[in-house]
Parts: sequence; C-alpha cells; structure tokens
Amino acid sequence: MSPISVPSATNARLAGRDAVARRSQHLAPDCSGLNFYEIDRSLRDLLALYMDADLLRHLGPHLTRLGVLAGGRLNDLADLADKHPPRLHYRDRFGRDEEWIEVHPAYDEIKRIAFGEFGMHAMAHQPGVLGWPDRMPPLAKQAFFYLFSQAEFGVLCPVNLTDCTSDLLERYGSSELKDRYLDRMRTQDMDALLYGAQFMTEKIGGSDAGAAELTAVRDGDGWRLYGEKWFCSNADGDIAVLLARPEGAPAGGRGLSLFLMPRTLPDGSRNNYRIVRLKDKLGSKSMPSGEIIFDGAMAWPLGALDRGLKQMLEMVNPSRVSHLTRAAGMMRRCLNESLQVARHRKAFGKRVVDHPLMRRQLLKMLIKTEQSLSVMMLISVMMARSDDPVAAKIVRILTPIAKYRASRDNIAVATAAMEARGGNGYIEDWPNARLVRDAHLGVIWDGTSSVNALDVIQRAVGKERAHRQLGDALSERLADARGIPGQFRTRLERTLAQALSFAEQVADAPEKERFSRVAASALYHVTTAVLMANEGACLGEAGGDARRLLMARFVLEHRLSETPKLAFDGGDWEEPAISALLDDAIVPLDKAIELLAG
Repeated sequence: MSPISVPSATNARLAGRDAVARRSQHLAPDCSGLNFYEIDRSLRDLLALYMDADLLRHLGPHLTRLGVLAGGRLNDLADLADKHPPRLHYRDRFGRDEEWIEVHPAYDEIKRIAFGEFGMHAMAHQPGVLGWPDRMPPLAKQAFFYLFSQAEFGVLCPVNLTDCTSDLLERYGSSELKDRYLDRMRTQDMDALLYGAQFMTEKIGGSDAGAAELTAVRDGDGWRLYGEKWFCSNADGDIAVLLARPEGAPAGGRGLSLFLMPRTLPDGSRNNYRIVRLKDKLGSKSMPSGEIIFDGAMAWPLGALDRGLKQMLEMVNPSRVSHLTRAAGMMRRCLNESLQVARHRKAFGKRVVDHPLMRRQLLKMLIKTEQSLSVMMLISVMMARSDDPVAAKIVRILTPIAKYRASRDNIAVATAAMEARGGNGYIEDWPNARLVRDAHLGVIWDGTSSVNALDVIQRAVGKERAHRQLGDALSERLADARGIPGQFRTRLERTLAQALSFAEQVADAPEKERFSRVAASALYHVTTAVLMANEGACLGEAGGDARRLLMARFVLEHRLSETPKLAFDGGDWEEPAISALLDDAIVPLDKAIELLAG
C-alpha cells in the first residue's frame, strides 16, 4: 500500500487566501476609480480650442464631477441596470389592464444623475442649467454626453429623445400643446419631468419609413391612431412622437404626418395604446424598447400634415450626432481599458505595452477614437451657427458621414479592447462584454451603415452639393494652421481633392451606388485628417501638445493608403511616432514636425 501523501506546509500555503490574493495581482485593473475627464487630455485640449473660454471655465468643475461619476458610481449603477433589465407588467393587482414597466432602482438613479443633476436634456434649450445664465451651445451638451457614455449607454437614449422631442414640440406644436407639456419636458424636477419617446419603425419597413401603415382618423381637434409600431424606444415615455398616415392621405413619405401622443390624457386617463412586449436586446439592456398596439389612441399633429416625414428627420439628424458622440465616448472607454491592461500586465518578461505588435493595435484603436472626437467637435460648433447656410450644409453632410463611420469603428475598437484584456474581456465581471454589446446598436438606430452612406452620397452630395462647402471649410483650416509643414499640407490638400471628386463621381453615376460606402468613408477620413492636422498645429503653436499632427499622418497612411495590403506600410517614422502617441508626455511642435518629415 502506498503511503498517504501529506502536503508540505509550503504547498499548503499555495492554496491559502493570501496566496490567491497575491496571484490576483497579475490581473490588470480596469478603469474603475479613475476620473474620466482628468485622464482625457484630448478632450480637454480640444474643448480649449473649440469652446468659449468663459463657458469652459464654468463647466470645468461640472465636467470633472461627471468624470468622477463615470469612473465610479455611474459605472457601478450601469452594471447593475444592465444585469437587471426592465420587466413589463400587463395588469395591476386588481386585474385591470394597466401595463407598466418595472426598472431596477439603479436605472432610476442613473436617470436622476442625467436629468436631475446635470440637466443634459435641457441645457441646450433653456438658461440656468448648471448655473449658466444662457442656453448652452451644442458642444457643451455633447461633451457631457461623451463623458456619460463612457460609463452608461442606455439612459442616453431617453435623454436624447426628451431633448429632441421637446425641440419638435417647441417648433411645431400648438400653443395649447406647448403650454401643457413643454416646461415639464425641460424641468430638472424629477417629480414633474415628462420623458420623451420615439415610435418610428413598423413591421413593413425600418429605413423605408414611407411604407408606414399606422392610420390616423380625425376626432375633433385631435386624431385617433390605429395600428402598431415594431420598435419603440423608451417605450414607457410620457410624450411620444410618431409618424402616421391620415385617412385618405397619399402613399409614401408625402402622406405621413407627425403626431405627438401623450401616455396620459389631459383628463388623467390612460391613452388607448398597449405595450405588448419588451424587446430582448443584444445591448442597451437597461433602456426599455417595446412593441406597441394603438387602438384609438389620441394624438395631436405637430406642424403641417403634409410635412411629417421632413419634420421627423429634423429629429433624426441630431439623434445621429448623439450616436456619433456615444461612439466616441465608448471608444475612449475601450481605449483606456486597453491601456490599463497593456501598462499593468506583463507577458513574456515585459509589459504588454512594450510588445511591438500590441503597440500597433493600440495605435489603431487610438486613431479611430481620436478621429471621432475631432469630427464631433466640428459638427457641434457648426450646429451652433444655426443662421449660417454654409454651416448648415456642413452639418448636413457630416452628420450621416460621422454617424456611419464612427459607429462602425466603435465595433472594431470594442472588439479589440475585449481581445486586449484576453479571457477576462469575455467575462461579464469586466466592462468589455457590455461595451461590445452596446457598440453594435450604433449601426442600427437612425439608419444602418448603408442608409447613412446613401444619404451622404445620393442626397447630401448628389442633390445638395454639400461636399463643396465641406471642402471649402477644410481648405480654410489647412490655410489657417501655419504649423503644418508644407509638404504634409500638400498631401492633405491633394487627398482632400481626390476624396471630394470621388464622392461627386459616385453621386453622379447611379450605376456606381455600390461605391457609396467607400466614398463616404473617404470623406470621413480626409475630414478627420485635416481637422487633426489643424488642431495639432494650433495646439503646438501655443506651446501645447502637437500630437494630433502625427495622428493625421496615420489617418492618411493607414485609413486612406493606396499601399497594397501585402506591402510594408510603415516607414522608419512609425515606431517613434507610436511611442510619442502612447506616452503621456506632451509632443512639442518641433518634435511632431520632425516625425512628419521622417
């Protein structure tokens, strides 16, 4: 008989709690506990370039506060709300058909932070939010959206819907409707606040909104709705906007009217529609999306009955900007998570960040992230110039371009960040799984990639020729930035001209529709390359960080390059440039210019 093996004291200690805790130190941390505003030099640098100095000084403490929340309490709440999605109850305890949606308390607290504490739904519409005496410009709102989305994605949908719905009500609602609802849609009093909702898609078509079958029948000064909607965002919202076809109206988009439908009628009774199911979604699980049947629900028109689709698109465009901002914020979170891993974990005798292949992957994530931030800045400042027809054209073309490209890049960056964390990235204990799931929504809501690309090429370029105003604006930025070296400036000018010409050629040849995504992507890449060059030169000339000049070259050579895939596409300049971009130290202008010449 073999003797019984007795573990030595040394071996026994290997399984003890202290030993387990010691080995856990090999795991890289996540971004929990970090201040997402303080660690984001790019955001702070660009806000200093694009935002009024007095407003930025005023908002600094509030952005810092949100940065702390995003890396702490808000992040924890988002995890809880994601793991406890909403539940639909069909009846109350007396058996009455009073369906209602139950959400986790974490979701309610997230809403309190967004709506009550920061007033993100109201800051662009009324003075006094966060103590600022005027309405804030779009850039201020997008800065808060950007930080918020790094922790929580779902609640930003009702924030954006409440913002946009109240805007449509202000523009097109009757004085009676505005008196009844508008102030309560913009209050920060959580007991009085009315949330906005959007019910657009039907079974017959998603992007083809003109095929809608929901029917409106006149009843006095209002209308009754009959039919159903298939995707209803923020399904239990208090005030919904939707498209319906009045009886006798023509088919197609021209026959659709825009309506406002309250959940509760003025007499206090429940409106006559039913939430019949909640969607079991891949991502944004915290926010209830549902299916709704309308059985004579009362609604009131917004604006002219024959302009409903055009008016609704006025809501879709700022919503697309919101998708861009959320993609930019989530990519920043993914990049920061990957840097945490790469800088804290060792493999094969050295830090992961010191391995050349990993450095290249981090660089690719960084470039996509920074591109989205630059274009978010430009669109936001152009949106503020509401009376400028040139600015309106630039917003018109850049909005679908950026929504399309940033949403797609977000998926790639989120997946790369999951891979950077390795096996833990696939585990729900860590933030990566939720980031991957949420990233995919951006390519669905408010138009798929192809729908947005076609909007860019067929309409913004083909019909409105908005690419010409965009090209002029970008050329001005190249001319204004003296710190851009002449040879590199020439490369940017040549690439800009090529991208604009290609987009116009595709737009003018219907048989070339299949190249629409290629053309829209080229416009995005050259736009961001020019913006980054301008930003880097301006910051560098002021004695700040000129690293965005290097990013511009990476965009040209990695995202617009004609180099064959099997050729070496990195010269001697790349490795020192990657080192400069992955380092926290400021890159002086002369150093950036030296690397550009390499």
